Amino acid sequence: MPRVLLATDADWIHEEVDAAIAGDDIEVLRVRQGTDVRPAVRELSPELVILDLQIGNMGGMAACMDLRLDESVGRLDHTPVLMLLDRDVDAFLASRAEADGWLAKPLDAFRLRRAATALLAGEPYREGMADATPT
Repeated sequence: MPRVLLATDADWIHEEVDAAIAGDDIEVLRVRQGTDVRPAVRELSPELVILDLQIGNMGGMAACMDLRLDESVGRLDHTPVLMLLDRDVDAFLASRAEADGWLAKPLDAFRLRRAATALLAGEPYREGMADATPT
């Protein structure tokens, strides 16, 4: 059963993500701070990380960059990251942080499920600003 790690301090986001993707086939685990993402990835080995862009002391962008830095020096295996954006234009930030996918709030179950399914299958998932990926 794939594990998904969600990093958010907003209970409503946790409820929406859990309702959309958790079930017999996917387990959703949660951390409330960006600083807890890397240790949780090391300990839990999730197949997907979902990061809220706005998390208290260390946002989703910084948490994603933190994961990518450890991956770049061989301390972690690559884990796909889905970033939950506040606005479509934040896609640029997600691409700079090397997120594998992103979608903008407000969230809905169909988009969340489609994004998680794509990323778990090793495919990118990007909504908004199609040209956000840097060249």
